Amino acid sequence: MTQTEQIQRSLDALRRQFAHELSGAGSVAALEPLRVKYLGRKSELTNFMKQLGTCPADQRGALGKALNLFKTEIETALREAEPTLSRRPTADGADVTLPGVPTPLGRLHPITQTMRSIVDCFVPLGFEVAQGPELEHEWYNFDALNIPAEHPSRESFDTFFVDVPPGAPTASAYTGLDAAPSAGRQAGKPLLRSHTSPVQVRVMQTRKPPLRIVVPGRVYRPDPLDTSHSFMFHQVEGLMVDDHSSFADLKGVLTYAMSRLFGPSTVMRFRPHFFPFTEPSAEADIACSNCKGGGCSTCGRKGWLEILGCGMVHPNVLRAVGYDPNKVQGFAFGMGVERIAMLKHGIGDIRLFFENDLRFLEQF
Repeated sequence: MTQTEQIQRSLDALRRQFAHELSGAGSVAALEPLRVKYLGRKSELTNFMKQLGTCPADQRGALGKALNLFKTEIETALREAEPTLSRRPTADGADVTLPGVPTPLGRLHPITQTMRSIVDCFVPLGFEVAQGPELEHEWYNFDALNIPAEHPSRESFDTFFVDVPPGAPTASAYTGLDAAPSAGRQAGKPLLRSHTSPVQVRVMQTRKPPLRIVVPGRVYRPDPLDTSHSFMFHQVEGLMVDDHSSFADLKGVLTYAMSRLFGPSTVMRFRPHFFPFTEPSAEADIACSNCKGGGCSTCGRKGWLEILGCGMVHPNVLRAVGYDPNKVQGFAFGMGVERIAMLKHGIGDIRLFFENDLRFLEQF
């Protein structure tokens, strides 16, 4: 048997030996000794390479090609074995080392998108975002806002009052604030806030003017569910208090904000109105974008769309929080987020926002 035949036979035996040892490797750590054994400087493969010079010249090419091919086979086998050995199945057969299945990213709900757009209109004007509890005291929701005891909004058919069983935590435990809003006043019954205005009261109680806040949040009213009403909806309210604010400032702020929200060509008008917590009060409308004020089904043939309520903060509200109405004054405004979203996107039914129909939500 020639030297070349001996090397070739030894190479075949080495190939079978490597395949057997590789199949017995139980971890990634076991691959490194195999690499050193078969590809290292002192390996049999390296020894065969050194013997090429002693082989007949006409056989060196074929033998060298076979040795290089075997070397490539070993490198490939070790590389492909590594990810397989790195997987460690658990007792139930799950391989926790496999790449996870990515969860598709969702989108912001259209109500959230609209609420953020509204807030973004006021932040550049120096307004900061404020938050407050949704479980409120009657004093914050009504009394401090100059809403009289006989006002119909304080009846159970207009407000969700909360029954606190004996021994259960009071509303104060949930709101985190003292149940006694001021000296000689009672907090009253706990309720789900019917507007975001109580946050204005809480902020004014803890801070001195000047201040500018915008308050986004959920509110609750026992309204029958139909195309334009829901028992839970969202509002964004704003408040500015200092020693010189005027109704002209209010109109300027709202005109700027609505032009950012609905477009620079938006036309606004202010109509006299009544709210217990502001005096004077107004409702603000924008010209219908569909008919440009001509009248259509969207605006009820009026040419205008009611968008928000506003006014100068009533002196009684300022007194309730400890401000002197002879030294400070301010204005407030509030708008329904669902209504604005419906106007911006041409949606005719408020219930679509809460039905979680992906065909509807994916449009946003």
